[in-house]
Formats: sequence, structure tokens, C-alpha cells
Amino acid sequence: MAKEGYVNGSDLLMSITGKACGHCTSHTTTYTSETKDRAVKPAATESASNAGLFKEKSVTGLSVQVKCEGLRFYGEEESGMKDLLAKWKEGATVELKGFARGGDAAPYMSGNFIISSLEESAPAGDDTTYSATFDNTGVVTIDEAKVDGATAVEG
Repeated sequence: MAKEGYVNGSDLLMSITGKACGHCTSHTTTYTSETKDRAVKPAATESASNAGLFKEKSVTGLSVQVKCEGLRFYGEEESGMKDLLAKWKEGATVELKGFARGGDAAPYMSGNFIISSLEESAPAGDDTTYSATFDNTGVVTIDEAKVDGATAVEG
């Protein structure tokens, strides 16, 4: 039987170069279309009040940005702040995968990304957190049939 109701955010996970995002509290994926505006002279029959105000648009590129947030943890074994900082320092690309819990072999999104920003927040008397922003470099494979967390028909 297929899942019903709302998609639980805890069922959608992300891996960074084969390891889970360390002590992840949330992640956000943004799919962006880069566009070009085209202004054309309106037909002579078009009214003067809106002549030339509306432009045509076309898509010239696609990009994906992923952000994750997590808690810093002593002895982190997943892809946490320490691991990400080492990769950022090298300027290395990382492979990101978005997948449903139990479906890491069949991700809904995967591709190579650069670490465009890495931030740490260490407030007095509270948990230290980190956040990372990744921008795609090259093609990102997206399977929209799996993006809602469905991995297979459950029975």
C-alpha cells in the first residue's frame, strides 16, 4: 500500500560523498531556473496602454542549491563540520544525494556540488550548530517520482 497523507521531513535524507549529513536537523533543496527576458515591439493592433509592458521569458539554465543544518558532535562519524571544512579547504567537489529513508540506493536527486559556504554558530550555553550551502557543478539527476519519499509500494 502506498503512503498517504503528508510527507514527513524526517523521511527525506541527504548524503554527502556517501556519508549522512552529520546530526542533521534540516535540509533545503532549491531548484532554480535562470531566465532571459525578451522585449519585442508589440503589434500595431495592440492597445497603447500595455504596449511593450509584457515580456517573453525563456529558460537559459537550471541550477540546484542544497542547504543543510546540523548539530556539532564530538567524535562525529558522519559528514559533519570537520569533514565539510576539510573538503571546503581543498575546493573539492562533493557528491550529494537526496533520498527517502531506506532508499539510499535509489535517490530522487544526485549530482556533484561545490561547498559555496560553511557557517558555524556557537552561542554561549547552547548547542553549537553548523550550516552548509552547496551549489551544483554539472548535471543533477532528478527523479520526481521519488521526491515525495515513496521508495516502493509497501505491502
